[in-house]
Amino acid sequence: MYLVTAQQMKEMDRLTIESFGIPGIVLMESAGRGTVDALFRHFPDLRHMKVGIAAGRGNNGGDGFVIARYLAGNHIELAVYLLSERERVRGDAATNLKLLDQMGVPVHEVPDMAALEFQKGQMRQCNLWIDAMLGTGLKSDVRGLFKEIIEFLNTLQKPIIAVDLPSGLDSDTGKPRGCCIKAMVTVTFGLPKIGHVVLPGTEFVGTLEVVDIGIPPAIVAEVGPKHHLLTREMIKACLKSRALQSHKGTTGHLLVIGGSPGKTGAAVMTSSAAMRVGAGLVTLGIPESLNMAMESQLTEVMTVPLPENANQTLGLSAYERIMGLLEGKKGLAIGPGLGTAKPTHNLVRRLIQTSPVPIVIGADGLNALVGGLECLKDLKVPIVMTPHPGEMARLVGTTPSQVQQERIREARNFATTRKVYLVLKGARTVVAHPDGTASINPTGNPGMASGGMGDVLTGMIAGLIVQGLSVSEAVNAGVYLHGCAADFLAQSMGPVGFLASDVIEILPGQFKGLEKSPPGRPPYPNAFVRAVTVHPLNYYSESFENQGTSLHLPFS
Repeated sequence: MYLVTAQQMKEMDRLTIESFGIPGIVLMESAGRGTVDALFRHFPDLRHMKVGIAAGRGNNGGDGFVIARYLAGNHIELAVYLLSERERVRGDAATNLKLLDQMGVPVHEVPDMAALEFQKGQMRQCNLWIDAMLGTGLKSDVRGLFKEIIEFLNTLQKPIIAVDLPSGLDSDTGKPRGCCIKAMVTVTFGLPKIGHVVLPGTEFVGTLEVVDIGIPPAIVAEVGPKHHLLTREMIKACLKSRALQSHKGTTGHLLVIGGSPGKTGAAVMTSSAAMRVGAGLVTLGIPESLNMAMESQLTEVMTVPLPENANQTLGLSAYERIMGLLEGKKGLAIGPGLGTAKPTHNLVRRLIQTSPVPIVIGADGLNALVGGLECLKDLKVPIVMTPHPGEMARLVGTTPSQVQQERIREARNFATTRKVYLVLKGARTVVAHPDGTASINPTGNPGMASGGMGDVLTGMIAGLIVQGLSVSEAVNAGVYLHGCAADFLAQSMGPVGFLASDVIEILPGQFKGLEKSPPGRPPYPNAFVRAVTVHPLNYYSESFENQGTSLHLPFS
């Protein structure tokens, strides 16, 4: 699913109006009607509630006026609070405001603090609030009257439904601009915005519903959004059914290079995860003195003892043996438990420059590149890097907090500059591609803050690559299914305490889950609506309602 910036959505609206011939007032009508449909789904007893609508004087307020008209037509008690003088409302919003006057819907002007103080007593009587104040047009921090009313509505402890975007939230970054409405539900139009699905935006958005207001697909393609939200359908499309005559020789052979004293478990997890996602064969190259221990831990995975240094780590002395092992392999995973000795760094850099197969780099493989990124020049094969924020900070010479402040930008800049696939792990993992596209992963939860999770992800991505997926598909699918497995464990075992090895064990079930027909919900004969639920623990689900068809997709 595309994610758009505020400017991209504005351009799509403009092209739809000017090139496709759908008037802006029709788009506004569709937005308001779609919001009311969502309201009835989330609040079946809506007819017994008093609804307050806080409206600005722009198009977001105009959407609110349409909502008010439909609610009034359903005999729902409501009051509109216009945060402006009436005469300052222009365009399509003014047209819809006049229609409220004709219907006798009460509209209270609240142009200043004094008026707000006067109205607060009545505003407290509302059971439900519609936030139609600022939308995506916010350019600076919220202050003055809008800051006061946002803070007031948040203190009421009443459900708030945000129109398009919670007022005060930056559409492109997901960061509050001074203060922000904390919505229970956000109904957005056309396409979801980046700020809806990244942290901290998800904490203010609540349940996100995306209403189709008639933006033609050709116009979306013309604008060309570069961001995507990974979804079940996208991942399902990446995974191809195996031919009946498939055997271990046709489903890919992966070479894993890892392990050092005290860190052999990481290599075990990477190798096992690759097998669990369906790789036909996995060979683990390990320092020769550690090979016997690996043979006792691994049954399906083959092991090869490699020449080692005096401290039982790998260096350039293992290079020729590894290059020989790469014959017939479809992928190489480097890093799990390798250690941080300088000779090991030299080995990793040499393999990156000469490997004949795609490489997935994690853990200590990433540490080997700190201060040595020149080895990424003129790459001969696709490279996938999987840093957490700390590792990313070391790679680019900054701090983890700075990386976290601009996760998408940091990941994209690195991927496009170095021509690699960059998986920046963490809440809402960012997958940046060399062509500048970036995918946001909605699966996963805080229970994944546990040792070994990254090693599992490295094995999953590499295991998918060797089976014939494109590197782009394998990265997206690996990240998504990794989070799905953890979400399943968080719900079945508890929010914390599950292990990376637990994730490995249930990976086959995640593929099966993509094929399940989810349980239905009552159908709604409305325009196409797509809902993305943001659970407090970041569990992810989707729902589709389309002219009588209703699906709930739990992703596990």
